[in-house]
Amino acid sequence: MEDVTLTAGAPPAPTGEARRPVRRRTRPLAVRLRPWLLLAAPLAVIAALLLYPIVRVTYLSFQRYGLKEIISGHPTYVGLANYREALSGSYLWRTVLPNTVLFAVVAVAGTIVLGTLVALLLQRLGPKARATVIAAALVAWALPAVTGTYVWVWIFDPDSGLVRRALQSAGLISPEGYNWFTDRLSFFGIAELNVIHHSYPFVAITLFAGLTTIPQELHEAARIDGANAWQRFWQITVPVLRPVFAVVTVLSTIWDFKVFTQIYLMPGGSGSNPDVLNLGVWSYMKAINQTQYGLGAAIAVLLTLVLLAITAVYLRVLFKEDGIA
Repeated sequence: MEDVTLTAGAPPAPTGEARRPVRRRTRPLAVRLRPWLLLAAPLAVIAALLLYPIVRVTYLSFQRYGLKEIISGHPTYVGLANYREALSGSYLWRTVLPNTVLFAVVAVAGTIVLGTLVALLLQRLGPKARATVIAAALVAWALPAVTGTYVWVWIFDPDSGLVRRALQSAGLISPEGYNWFTDRLSFFGIAELNVIHHSYPFVAITLFAGLTTIPQELHEAARIDGANAWQRFWQITVPVLRPVFAVVTVLSTIWDFKVFTQIYLMPGGSGSNPDVLNLGVWSYMKAINQTQYGLGAAIAVLLTLVLLAITAVYLRVLFKEDGIA
């Protein structure tokens, strides 16, 4: 008998026949379609409630659709004429777009800063005090935007508002008072307070949930190394919660860019003061008040494109930092 020695761990030599390639098992079609079948119902709802309106508004933006076309039922295709009209005027670039962008930037920054401070406060409070603060924040969050706007309008009412009474009693304004809603800067200052007050609870509670996942050992080790609270926040809390900050920032940006109620319901925001309109209100004014539905749809599409561009750029930067893209 021939003695054959095999090396430990080495595969046996081929017997002369070519090894057959390993065939991957293909899953049955029913198995591959099972996830899509499970998602069919929610995708159908999303398509009906979101996709169809977007397609319809985009299609409408290429038409002249006014009161005459509504009566006749025959809109006129005008191509990019509505977009040229919206983009060619100086009103968009000097008033509407700056109002939209600057308002959103300040609102997002204020919401993130206030929400972060409240989240850090919640981390330090006891159970009872924490429950009280969370309950108060949830009341502000659950308050409808219409109700909240009217509350802020009442606070800054030029005739009998709380702010006027306080400033008059302190001798800071004359007995004639001051109309905060006619000036562009003070108008948006009130709107910023309204939006930040309504939005910060979501950021605070979301960040507080993220703070509870950070191991305390990291902070204790940093404290032993001599790091103060500011250094621990930037070197531990922010890096660990970067995905959470990204989510709340993107959502706040989307919400604040398309703010409508808080602007439209304030005195002058429904069109009587054209210096305070943003893209959302301007689109509504053109479509509903002036029955220029095609032009209003074109402005709405431009707002959607701006939001998509901002979100895409932000996510691209975020993924690049994390090494995903």
